[in-house]
Amino acid sequence: MLPPDNANLTIARLAARVSFDGDSFANYAAATAANVLHRPASDTTKRTEENKAAQDAVMSALKVSPIRPALWLTLSTVKAQVGEPTTPALKMSYLTGAVPVDVAFSRVQTVTSSVAAADDEIRLLAQSDIRSALANRGRYAPLLIAAYVQATPQGKSLLTESAQMIDPKFKDILLRY
Repeated sequence: MLPPDNANLTIARLAARVSFDGDSFANYAAATAANVLHRPASDTTKRTEENKAAQDAVMSALKVSPIRPALWLTLSTVKAQVGEPTTPALKMSYLTGAVPVDVAFSRVQTVTSSVAAADDEIRLLAQSDIRSALANRGRYAPLLIAAYVQATPQGKSLLTESAQMIDPKFKDILLRY
């Protein structure tokens, strides 16, 4: 998602305030989070305030409409930006429904680059996302390699173990990095 400009963010905020529609809340929350993730403030205090506002917007949307796996992933990503625990929100992202392969790949990146990769339940759930990415290997192979390079040791282990089960040749490619 591209970060919104300030005018669109203001319009989304107003729409969310006057509506009890889950889509309006979710759109505003996603726009707020995208703004924080893609245009972080240069001032540490301001960045923390914006991150907290984004988390609050996402949590408000999830209270109205909790079955939004991509929004749970957004919450996890925003929390990760400030070093907060991400595993509970990631689990909810998996447990609330299926996502398109692009979102699944984003989840793989989030899992493999965080302490969530050490959680046995997350590891099991993440294998389905890795399987989806490997099913589209032509498109996602370079991205999976980049995720592997940036992964924590537990994330690298998750990727290599999953590749061994799904596509052993790709495991060999990962191990080159």
